[in-house]
Amino acid sequence: MKLGRSILTLGLLAAFSAAAPAAAQTKVKPEIIREPKQKSAAAEVIRDLSRLPDPVRKKRDEILAAARTGDLAKVAAIVGADQTTISFGGETDAAEFWKKTFPDSDGAEVLATLIEILEMPLVQLDKGNAQEMFVWPYFHAMQLDKLTPAQRVELFRLVTAYDFREMQKFGSYNFFRAGIAPDGRWMFFVAGD
Repeated sequence: MKLGRSILTLGLLAAFSAAAPAAAQTKVKPEIIREPKQKSAAAEVIRDLSRLPDPVRKKRDEILAAARTGDLAKVAAIVGADQTTISFGGETDAAEFWKKTFPDSDGAEVLATLIEILEMPLVQLDKGNAQEMFVWPYFHAMQLDKLTPAQRVELFRLVTAYDFREMQKFGSYNFFRAGIAPDGRWMFFVAGD
């Protein structure tokens, strides 16, 4: 599966690196999805889910429950209800987009990735302002060259060493990430830059 992720990561980077229509970014500032202001080795990693606001914890649980069914339509329904950004290209039909992006698994691979992402530790970005967001995995807010050996092992649960080298060249983590607002709205689940 990791070899497939390497190939997928390259494909997603190529697909998502093109300029995105402004409509795809109306709900969340692009820099929150792409590169947070707080990017540093000192970003607080949250491992204790009891620290999450109830709406965030409930949304995470709802997404995980839907993903674990293996039914793309159940996750897509949450995406539709929350108007979740799923790509930088403005796609809005999550099930069709994921089937197209993951044709070998008819889209199911994205559900496994989503589960893996949401089971990782996270960070809270822009605390106290309108763009506040809880983002999984925490690597999104970290400088890759500052990761501890233990953090690198966590990262390799998601990506291959090849993916990691490519991310280092790119300058940041660019595999899948998910963001939930403090009010429980699922704001994004994207890969690429």
